[in-house]
Amino acid sequence: MTAPGAVTPPVFAAVLLLCAALTAWQLARRGRDVRRARFILAGSGPSGPWGPALPARIRAGADRVAEAAGRRRELLCLPVGCLIGWWGDSPLPLLVAVVAVPLVRRRLDARERRRARERRSEAVIELCGTVAGELRAGRQPGEAVRAFDGEAFGPAWAAVPAAARFGGDVPEALREAGRREGAEGLTGVAACWQVAVDGGAGLAAGLERVGQALSVERDQREELAAQLAGTRSTAVMLALLPAVALAMGTALGAEPLRVLLHTPAGLGCLALGGLLEGAGLAWTRRIVCAAAGGGEGA
Repeated sequence: MTAPGAVTPPVFAAVLLLCAALTAWQLARRGRDVRRARFILAGSGPSGPWGPALPARIRAGADRVAEAAGRRRELLCLPVGCLIGWWGDSPLPLLVAVVAVPLVRRRLDARERRRARERRSEAVIELCGTVAGELRAGRQPGEAVRAFDGEAFGPAWAAVPAAARFGGDVPEALREAGRREGAEGLTGVAACWQVAVDGGAGLAAGLERVGQALSVERDQREELAAQLAGTRSTAVMLALLPAVALAMGTALGAEPLRVLLHTPAGLGCLALGGLLEGAGLAWTRRIVCAAAGGGEGA
């Protein structure tokens, strides 16, 4: 006999099917967007998934469109919440999963921003090395900077080769492109360019020094990240211990989910444990951010 207020398994089955249908619809939409991007960007190129003669920039643009279309991983919280709720015969896990969707989305966005920042930082180092090499090979500064593919810097980079081609203010265009997070090294490139144009100093030597300094900073960040990897791993392991304990209790037949989700004492322990878990993760993240100089989170 079903207790008053309890949610029957057919209701969970319906909600689970709804979440599965939503996830399948998102995956189908992603595939449709990918096919549309390939069709639009590939045009009338040769046969094949991308076409062997398709320019690298267009291919990279199609990859970005496909990546943007597939950013729906946070919706996986819904079927997981449905499964746990069905298992524990309670709607509380599903409600928690619904609340967790925007939080997971925020976390994934922060990770994407961090990766984009790292790509821009690497692109600045590559710019310094490439342009310096082209200058030492005898090419003019404008030709050297126009030959560099600054796709990682975003739309702001388009003003740099345009200024170099038509005699515009290249240092100002570089500073404008360097306003994005991770591309701050372009301000040093702009200073070298301005000094080379105004005072006749060697641009190649200045760019090599800027690139070397940025490489040293990158190596220091990577070494610090390697040292903090142990702290992150420990925090993740400690955060997963309650789930492991619940799995062990279920395997032993203690039915911990039923106790946690259907008794006042269990609900109180669940709320207190969730608060302590969140406080512990926030505290660990604060420690890691302080050790990393505020540049990255746990």
